[in-house]
Amino acid sequence: MFLFKKKKEVVGIDIGSSSVKVVQLKNNKGSFQLLNAGIFPLPPEAIVDNALMDSSSIAEAVKNLVLSLGIKNRDVACSISGNSVIIRKIVLPAMPQEELEDQISWEAEQYIPFDINDVNLDFQILYPDSNDPSKMNVLLVASKKDVINDYVAVFSGAGLQLSVVDVDSFAVQNAFEANYDYSSDDIIALINIGASIMNINVIKDGITLFTRDVQIGGNLYSEELQKQIGLSSEEAETVKPLVCESTNELLRNVILRVNETITHEIRRSLDFYNSTASDDRISAVFVSGGCSKIYNLINTISEKIGLPVEKLNPFAKLKYNEKDFDPEYLQEISPFMAVPVGLAIRRVGDK
Repeated sequence: MFLFKKKKEVVGIDIGSSSVKVVQLKNNKGSFQLLNAGIFPLPPEAIVDNALMDSSSIAEAVKNLVLSLGIKNRDVACSISGNSVIIRKIVLPAMPQEELEDQISWEAEQYIPFDINDVNLDFQILYPDSNDPSKMNVLLVASKKDVINDYVAVFSGAGLQLSVVDVDSFAVQNAFEANYDYSSDDIIALINIGASIMNINVIKDGITLFTRDVQIGGNLYSEELQKQIGLSSEEAETVKPLVCESTNELLRNVILRVNETITHEIRRSLDFYNSTASDDRISAVFVSGGCSKIYNLINTISEKIGLPVEKLNPFAKLKYNEKDFDPEYLQEISPFMAVPVGLAIRRVGDK
């Protein structure tokens, strides 16, 4: 979304609330080769409620990570989510793309709760309206210009050029489609659970049918571990990935209760989709983000929604030189890398 001009490769950089993730790919005739991948932690409170609160620290983290990986490309793609972006599926009179480009600002005014002059707009024509062939379904995406300007400033401070801005849900979709084969009839739910936000995107044949962001994520585990067991924030972050090896029942119970809370939010969203989707039912669910590593979360989701659920591996079909990458390291970081892989697939000037 919100694209600039020339078609060339970009570096995918995901600025999450707890860390910066970077991926660089090379497109070899439709398949992708992994050139670089890395993660760098951010200071606590550097990002709060999706707002960049400590731009200098974020820029320094981006700069250090890009430098340590030896990346020379200055063009980057990033993504936004949550209250930073508004996504609406709207119905408009059928018209050619060029005509809609001229009219989109006027059409969008009734759907965007901001001054239209204060936002960046993009759209994708989806398909004709099933009830009225004289109309069409359009995916409308808007972000406030000051949000984008904050990201531009961060990357500029890191010596980089922000060339593409996408949406987290759509970046995860890119990563999924590059790594998995599926039928055009399959309806897939992609769920990306980060530290502070969960992105849900239901797709069919490359088209988004339903998307929602929920303000919940891995931080809830840390908060409950601090509250229920008295751990410090640092201890909670350390303990979270080790619960599967622990015999501490109290610790496990805290994790399992938060699993239930997150699963409840997922089920609510998917139930809402199902209630509005006539006969089109979800056939499989893929989960990405750091929370996909949490003890028993994948099983809990599968049990509660009655569907097969698996971790999304954004490196599944990527080619790489094993001299440059340890397969065990890639497996370890893969839950965190769906967004930056999806961003790295983008090109400057893509539509």
